[in-house]
Amino acid sequence: VQLQASGGGPVQAGGSLRLSCAASSRPKVMGWFRQAPGKEREFVAAILLSGGTTSYADSVKGRFTISRDTAKTTVYLQMNSLRPEDTAVYYCAADNTLIRSSWAQSSAYDYWGQGTLVTVSS
Repeated sequence: VQLQASGGGPVQAGGSLRLSCAASSRPKVMGWFRQAPGKEREFVAAILLSGGTTSYADSVKGRFTISRDTAKTTVYLQMNSLRPEDTAVYYCAADNTLIRSSWAQSSAYDYWGQGTLVTVSS
């Protein structure tokens, strides 16, 4: 599975951005992770492509929404009410076998896209 992420950029605090991740084939699960400078990569959100079940990190619940376009095998991350602490490189990931209890573990994903930088200024 090849993944192509896009949509990052600069934004002011309180603003919104939408990230996209297009997959070359249909995986079971797709997720978003992020990595801020000097920090470890952390889970943001994930979605089951068949059925649309979602999972979110507590830090983004109520502000971020993950969704999918099943016809195009594309996943979106709508980010609202952005904060400076959301600044990071955002990565999309995919896997064909993960169970839900593993969705938040970056090491469990087999496929990764290139990162897209989101910079939130105060």
